Amino acid sequence: MYKNYTLSILSIGLLLLSSCAEKKKEEAKVTEERPNIILIIADDMAWDDSGAYGHPNIKTPNIDQLAKDGMRFDNAFLTASSCSPSRTSIITGLYPHNTDAEQLHWPLPSDRITFVEELKKSGYWTAQAGKWHLGDSIKNRFDLVKDVGTHGFQLSPTGEKTKQTGNGSGCEEWIPVLKQRPQDQPFFLWLAAVDPHRPYTEDIIDNPHVLEDVVLPPYFPDTKEVREDFAHYYNEITRLDNYVGEVVAELDRQGVSDNTMILFISDNGRPFPRDKTTLYDGGIKTPWIVKWPNEVESNSVNTNLVSSIDIAPTFLKLANLETLPSFEGEDFSPLLENTKAKTRDIIYAEDHWHDYEDYTRAVRTEDFKYIRNFYTDLPNTPSADAFIGGTFKSMQELKKKGELNEAQLACFVTPRLEEELYDVVNDPYELKNLALDPEHNKKLVELRTEMNSIRKASKDSLPAFRTPDEFDRETGKSNSFRKRPRPSKVEMEKIIRAMSK
Repeated sequence: MYKNYTLSILSIGLLLLSSCAEKKKEEAKVTEERPNIILIIADDMAWDDSGAYGHPNIKTPNIDQLAKDGMRFDNAFLTASSCSPSRTSIITGLYPHNTDAEQLHWPLPSDRITFVEELKKSGYWTAQAGKWHLGDSIKNRFDLVKDVGTHGFQLSPTGEKTKQTGNGSGCEEWIPVLKQRPQDQPFFLWLAAVDPHRPYTEDIIDNPHVLEDVVLPPYFPDTKEVREDFAHYYNEITRLDNYVGEVVAELDRQGVSDNTMILFISDNGRPFPRDKTTLYDGGIKTPWIVKWPNEVESNSVNTNLVSSIDIAPTFLKLANLETLPSFEGEDFSPLLENTKAKTRDIIYAEDHWHDYEDYTRAVRTEDFKYIRNFYTDLPNTPSADAFIGGTFKSMQELKKKGELNEAQLACFVTPRLEEELYDVVNDPYELKNLALDPEHNKKLVELRTEMNSIRKASKDSLPAFRTPDEFDRETGKSNSFRKRPRPSKVEMEKIIRAMSK
């Protein structure tokens, strides 16, 4: 009897030990050799404004080297062409309309799940440095937050801007934060620049760009004012490039480069008319470069479609974690191993209120773009910061003189056509709208159907009411209307009534 009892106790003990061993083995499987992950986000940088993407004159040696050492994606897109909605979409893996933070400056609600806390719970050290623009409710998802504010300003405890931090690039804390990381944990860093966001200042880099360096898309007039504005924009990209180089050098110094994945992107396109806040490629197409020596072939190019909504599920996959049911994106990690692989055939993008009211949607394949303008009575006014530089002022003056061509007039036209269709292979600047061309009616119907399906599946619908403009569309001056934070419907209707008097 005692012998049998002793054997039973031993058997139970062995089972418990075995169970514990298996559990530890599984835990080790999750944490062993997991990659460090760094997401670098430029602020308002066009996809092709670097040497890596073929620009002949912009000084971006470090971004160019990043592409030489890794994989360059040539068909990468954002879900929004506006700063904070783009960022909240990236961190939640949700389309902007499902984040409850789809309009500019609306903070991400605390009940939204992000990929960051999942990494943190699994043993990653998580840190942010630079521009935040996500709201305060999710700062606790990171172990460390170094927030420089929206445009490179320190914030008071009440959230007010005080003084500019460092040189205004927003990147000054990147290396200090990287040096603070624990040595015994994998790490995730969210490194967000303010460059090349407006306003621009003089003398921020040695050997600044000159007017002859500027390469203008055809929807801009070629004037001295426009070229000066672009040259300042280029200078901020070069300053950002210097910090990208510092991050790579620090990883090398720490001896962790081989197992560190760096993903470099922008949050939306350049802050110029017909780019930022539009759903043309100048607004939603993004640089997308992955460097990961252990896994990604150097000097490789991937032409498959990827979307910023794919980042969240991919980062969890790379960390050996299960994706979340809430995520609406696709894991793009198979593309890192095989450039012939395909994870999606179409991307979906949104334009909501950003300084000015708008509601526009787009779908894009590798060959065609379909845009639907729901508020056709509103012109495609650029974001208010475009009024700061010389480009839009120059365009307004030339418009008065009747000296703008059709492409350059696009941001002034009202009413807009409800539908736009572009052959992006043969018309990369999206200048010839094929929506009314009978020869392309089949493609128009096909993409219209795709958009309707995505809208239905993701529960995307028109708002119950419109939001007033915050700035005047002709002068860029503030209307003294600040809709922060998200107002209730009743509050919004009161504001609308007051604005209409």
